[in-house]
Amino acid sequence: MFKPKVLLVFVFCLLGFLGQYSQAQSIPSSQIYHQLLQIKETKRVLYIAAHPDDENTRLIAYLVNGVHAEVAYLSLTRGDGGQNLIGKELGIELGQIRTQELIKARETDGGRQFFTRAIDFGYSKNPTETLQNWEKEKVLADVVWVIRKFQPDIIITRFNTIPGVTHGQHTTSAILAEEAFQLAGKPEVFPDQLQWVKPWQPKRIFFNAYNFRGDFEPEEGKKYHAFEVGGYNPLLGKTYNQIAADSRTMHKSQGFGATAGIGLSRDFIEQVDGEDYVNGPFDGVNDRWESVSGGKEISTKLDRLISEFDFLEPEKNITGLLELRAALLGLNSQEMWLKEKVEKLDRAIFYGLGLEFEFNVRKEIGFPGEKINAEFVINNPSAVAITNINFKVDKLDFPGKAEELKDNRTQILPISFTIPADASYSQPYWLENSIEGALYDVKDQRKIGMPFNETTTSGNLHFEIGTQKFFAAVPLKYKFNDQVDGEVKQPFTIVPEVDLTVSKENVFLVSGADPTVTVTVNFRDQYLEGELDFEGIDTTQFRILSIEDMTLQKRRVYKVGFLPNGIGKKTIIARFTTPNGKSFNQLTKSISYKHIPNLTYFSPASFNLIQADWKLSGDKIGYIPGAGDDVPGVLSALGFKVTMIGPEDYSVDYLSQFKAIIVGIRAFNTNQILAANQQNMMGYVRSGGNLIVQYNTSSPLLTSQIGPYPFTVGRDRVAVQNSPVLADWKSPVLATPNQLNEEDFTGWVQERGLYFATAIDPAYQTPLTMQDPDEPASNGSLIVANYGNGTFVYTGISFFRQLPAGVPGAIKLFINLIEQ
Repeated sequence: MFKPKVLLVFVFCLLGFLGQYSQAQSIPSSQIYHQLLQIKETKRVLYIAAHPDDENTRLIAYLVNGVHAEVAYLSLTRGDGGQNLIGKELGIELGQIRTQELIKARETDGGRQFFTRAIDFGYSKNPTETLQNWEKEKVLADVVWVIRKFQPDIIITRFNTIPGVTHGQHTTSAILAEEAFQLAGKPEVFPDQLQWVKPWQPKRIFFNAYNFRGDFEPEEGKKYHAFEVGGYNPLLGKTYNQIAADSRTMHKSQGFGATAGIGLSRDFIEQVDGEDYVNGPFDGVNDRWESVSGGKEISTKLDRLISEFDFLEPEKNITGLLELRAALLGLNSQEMWLKEKVEKLDRAIFYGLGLEFEFNVRKEIGFPGEKINAEFVINNPSAVAITNINFKVDKLDFPGKAEELKDNRTQILPISFTIPADASYSQPYWLENSIEGALYDVKDQRKIGMPFNETTTSGNLHFEIGTQKFFAAVPLKYKFNDQVDGEVKQPFTIVPEVDLTVSKENVFLVSGADPTVTVTVNFRDQYLEGELDFEGIDTTQFRILSIEDMTLQKRRVYKVGFLPNGIGKKTIIARFTTPNGKSFNQLTKSISYKHIPNLTYFSPASFNLIQADWKLSGDKIGYIPGAGDDVPGVLSALGFKVTMIGPEDYSVDYLSQFKAIIVGIRAFNTNQILAANQQNMMGYVRSGGNLIVQYNTSSPLLTSQIGPYPFTVGRDRVAVQNSPVLADWKSPVLATPNQLNEEDFTGWVQERGLYFATAIDPAYQTPLTMQDPDEPASNGSLIVANYGNGTFVYTGISFFRQLPAGVPGAIKLFINLIEQ
């Protein structure tokens, strides 16, 4: 007999899990067997570090698939402050990409994923600096929350607590992990969490000792355990090294494509705190099946299922799996780990049947109040019948057309429903509230730690197998066929009925610049009457120059001109207001890469309005793309005539038309054609050109020589964005045509720069000296040399961040570099 109260708890958990199943493909019976081994094992491990890509995918892959433990990775941040090798997205956009890459990595190695509210604010050199940005108590509370929620037996940190060895956020992740290890089991610590979770004390905490430059050698006097992680898993047909490499390769925005190692490999963990052990890190960790009444019988049933598993006809295992499920649901226990075992068991049952179901629509976006025509499809290829099929969307019932479904029969149910008028937009939950400081503002405690939002639009599938009831939340997906990629599914996204598009992120009131912006009002349903204005500026300081309705596209396009309003920078928000007082002031932004789902998020329709008395020529500039940045758009907005230089454009004759040529970030890391034409670039400089090379990473460089005279791309950086700057103010690049001063180095964002030049040849001038607090000074942020009749510049200054952010002093300096 089922115990109704317990069943309801299990059902709640299943609604969040089985929707994921509907998007999966069929798997071989060996993997179903593998899942049974994971159901049998009850060990749990929490791995903790600071960023996406910090995790040791090899150890995670081994613990999940070799030990069959439940393993989760807690990344303190979403990687918002990193660089982007595959596109222009930075900041919160990059954080969304790296979040999805991390989710894909866990799908690959079998782990789970958690986050805290901490924002990656960029490189920090020590934990003191990190905790000056993060509110320690809140991030610590989040780590405790995840420990209590996940209930690990052991914790493993990627880094240790020794300052100065690595990135300050790395070190801080270990410091917070060790403190949370001590606190999570104490009910007086963060007691507000206890309405949802209970205190939990892990048995031990370890540091995942490593040597990134070679094999790790254990130190005498410290206690280590070595995992042999180089083995082969015949059920999955891969080595743990291969699984790990595939997982790490998901971090594409960071350029972390990985090749699997071959042969024996060992990973060491060093005990930091907790109970001593003799044989291994799981000594004294109880088999949780023995901790609940009836659990031993469950364990015995599992052993029998595993020993008698039928690989050739997996549906013959269904009877035993259903008996096991009935026994599990009959346990009188509220334990979280048991609910998860039911989730895994249901997945094994569905895979054993070959059951597939999906909820599809022929469009990617909808808006509150819109009627949606979709379809639900379910197929059961097995001889085991499923009955009483019913699909619900909101309060609407769509009953199945047949009494039972089996023998490869398919049911297709047309589904029509209306998106509720008060439906939430598909905004990532951590971006719902405005950001202040270096923590995301998440109001709902239960959302903290979640990798991403729960599905915005879904239906609930109900059916029976024998006497057992099954429930699944099935997310609505946009499904289509791509001529190259074949079947593609993307999340269905809810957007505002009206949103805006702004043609520029920076509008300059500067001599020679275009002081206009185009604001497009996009109507999802029908044209609405209304007026456009701007928050943050008086109505006398702009003019609407034209209005054009684009009927077929349901767009109204405004061209707006701005008038002088005083030297400085203002943030302006475009706003469309209807006669009934309803205002719309949001941009709908999309991010699309093939290795992750399409992403949509919303932000104010804002832009920077910058008035200055800068002198600039507005001449022709060539731009050589690198890893991707928004610098060309800013230069165009200033009035420069920007041309992108392609693979066929490297002759000196062609290049000579440009007053300056700017090389995008990391171009000498990514652009093989540029590297092959380095001598042509020097010919351009020698004949009178002005070449500006933005930062490159120190490895891998595609050429050993970037400039006309030797220098090395080092690893020096200045992470404190408002750290003091010493300057030779008479240097031409600081004085001509615009005189810079100390005030121009205030208000910068995230950092001063990175990968500064070192081992600099005396032929270079070094007009700037920068340094972080308590760090050696560096003169390699900007190096300038005359060569022939022209000028060469290498700069590690993070113009790729400062210019799109509209930092006036950085823009002024970049103008000077162009005008040399």
